Amino acid sequence: MSHRILAINPGSTSTKIAVYDDEIPLFSVSLAHSPEDIARFADVIAQFPWRRRLIRESLAEHGVALDSLDAVVGRGGIISPVESGVFEVNDDLVHDLRHARVQHASNLGGLLARDIADEVGIKAFIADPVVVDEMMPYARISGVPELPRESIFHALNQKAVARQFARETHARYEELNLIVCHMGGGITVSSHRKGRVIDTTNALDGCGPFSPERSGSLPPGPLIRLCFSGKYTEEELMKMVHGRGGLMAHLGSTSVPEALERVDRGDLYAMLVIRAMCYTVAKEIGAMAVTMRGDVDAILLTGGMAHSKRITDFVAEHVSFIAPIYVYPGENELKSLAENALAVLRGERELHGYVHADSEDPAKINDMSLPSKLREWLRTAIAPSTRQGTMTAIRQYLRRWKH
Repeated sequence: MSHRILAINPGSTSTKIAVYDDEIPLFSVSLAHSPEDIARFADVIAQFPWRRRLIRESLAEHGVALDSLDAVVGRGGIISPVESGVFEVNDDLVHDLRHARVQHASNLGGLLARDIADEVGIKAFIADPVVVDEMMPYARISGVPELPRESIFHALNQKAVARQFARETHARYEELNLIVCHMGGGITVSSHRKGRVIDTTNALDGCGPFSPERSGSLPPGPLIRLCFSGKYTEEELMKMVHGRGGLMAHLGSTSVPEALERVDRGDLYAMLVIRAMCYTVAKEIGAMAVTMRGDVDAILLTGGMAHSKRITDFVAEHVSFIAPIYVYPGENELKSLAENALAVLRGERELHGYVHADSEDPAKINDMSLPSKLREWLRTAIAPSTRQGTMTAIRQYLRRWKH
């Protein structure tokens, strides 16, 4: 029995849709949106009826009737933290997408999928949204209790590439230790240990490497002084972090090919900035190797920038001592969405029910009246050692200087 699936990926400048008959794409199209188109709407949610109309018109143009679909899957948005998987778009999920704490085009993915699915009485899904959270508890702690580290990354593409690598090497994703680096408009570097992303950079809030449009991690003291300098509004500073940082701030463009052309014409500043961006990527890959204590099977480079051999070669030269490098250019998120939905329809992957949940406050871990996943994890993972006579490396070092 074959299954027809509609995949929807709303972005800031386009709505991408594809229809798959099982693994075979029937058609795929990117509906471009100009800045003038987007400017007509007060916020992302207000774009819903307009994008819905464009999708239905495109389906009709390609001769795809809604009642021929078996499922609709959309890109996940900024919802409660969830583990990796496929989720049915239930009422809780619809509520959280409509009232998301961050305005992002991906919030429309599940809403559009649910609307079309409800009309013909089929299931609507999201898969591996950007808020997939499998981080180790102590990876969440920063030096300021009010500013915990959050897991927001290119989960859909990273997980798809990691599974593809596992298939190609005749291994199970759950058996591998991988560092996956997605290099697009935003850049995220993540540590995949035995099928779980135990640590990651957060591209949405500007942490980690800087990218074509995002600032990356910034020195906190100067940033605070800049915030109170009166030179910028809060909105302008947020744009500086997400949208007008990185290459855009330095070179006036988010285009990596354009920046490389400037390098070829002898622009030394463009060369400096491009190399600096790649250098920050390499440093984060090194940091992720530490999260797995150096036990890394492979480093996977993906995203739009991975099309450039000059970019991937520069990164590889700095990190190839850690593990072999594999390059997966581009990001086929529509294919990944469809594959996840198909796996559920075939019974190969579990379908999860979404429940809204607030992030746990680590400072309340000792309050035994409250349930705590962090508490249980720590008790399991960091149990007291029963070994006798063990001498740590630091004690061995100090012993040398005892006399």
